Amino acid sequence: MTTPTPSPSTPPPPAATAGDAAEPAGGSPADPGTALAGSRPGYLYPLVAMYLVEHPDEFHQPGAIKHALGVPSAGAVSEVLKKMTAAGHAVHHTGPHRFRITQAGIDAAGTMPAAAPRPTSGSGGGRPGRRGPVTRPNGEQYFPRRLAGATDVDVLRRLRDKRIPVLLYGPPGTGKTAMVEAAFDDLLTITGTGDTVVEDFLGNFIPLPEGGYEFVYGPLVQAMRHGRALLIDDATLIPPKVLAVLYPAMDGRRVIHITGYRNERVEAVDGFYVIAGHNPGVHGAVLTEALASRFDVHIEVTTDWDLARHLGVPAAAITAAIALNADADAGKVTWAPQLRELLGFTRVRKTLGLPTAVANLAGRAPLDDRPAVVAALTAAFGTPVTPLTLGKQR
Repeated sequence: MTTPTPSPSTPPPPAATAGDAAEPAGGSPADPGTALAGSRPGYLYPLVAMYLVEHPDEFHQPGAIKHALGVPSAGAVSEVLKKMTAAGHAVHHTGPHRFRITQAGIDAAGTMPAAAPRPTSGSGGGRPGRRGPVTRPNGEQYFPRRLAGATDVDVLRRLRDKRIPVLLYGPPGTGKTAMVEAAFDDLLTITGTGDTVVEDFLGNFIPLPEGGYEFVYGPLVQAMRHGRALLIDDATLIPPKVLAVLYPAMDGRRVIHITGYRNERVEAVDGFYVIAGHNPGVHGAVLTEALASRFDVHIEVTTDWDLARHLGVPAAAITAAIALNADADAGKVTWAPQLRELLGFTRVRKTLGLPTAVANLAGRAPLDDRPAVVAALTAAFGTPVTPLTLGKQR
């Protein structure tokens, strides 16, 4: 999604420039623009306004904005949103309460002073370098992790600004795709398989209902022409000869030719960015030197056990998963549950109960690894475990 360019022509909203009243002695803020930042007037208003500018096509609930900005009060955010609505800078829907910025609000943000830094732990806002959860395109929240002195989301965005391509590697289900979706809201994705062909990158002719054919450009061409981020998921499953179509777009030339369609020349515009995912343990995944050398930064992505706990995964399941991952590192097994499997376990548990969820997790293991997985689950849960199997007729 492309963020609209704010226009400097519309005057800023009064709350963004006027000095707000101090917090009353009773502890309830007289105005949310100052309540969270002591004497800094207008602290919250520009933060909320610019957040809405960055997500102009969506409706947002105050609580979601509170988490995204890392501020302590959803009520204060709600008051800011109501002020924006009264000024014509946002629209307000109820059931539940949710807000979306208007074009007038986007224009007004262009003349707004830069938002003050968010509060640190000393002023009630959490540790520096932390950010709240980020909503992915599917509506699920992604919780950023620490990386290089910041968060993974912020680091990926900085690398994109400098055109430094990244290769993410780690077991399937650890959150590589989720991280990229959280970092880039303009993302296009190619999911690699052994059957991926050049046309999956560049485009192909498709039949028209009225007869004839039309050429439809592929994700690589779209990303280059519109300055979007492109994720090559499971890149090492793609045949090397096919993947080579990507390399001219990533080097200094940043130009490709669609040989199958008039030899059309495609030149990358600013914003175009390539990031890839690699699952080293997957059968058929081969990281060639030609591919590895195209990515200046390689980041290992493992399961975040603290996040699993935060998301409600039972402690015994995490204990078993940690033990099995240690066995995988030692070469004793080839499969171990990651965050994806643990979240699936939690959903099954809520639907069918704990014994069935444990049995189902055991049944997800490959046959060769199943005895070790059953043993780990039995030890963690303290009860015999067998893979989920149909029984006799009732």
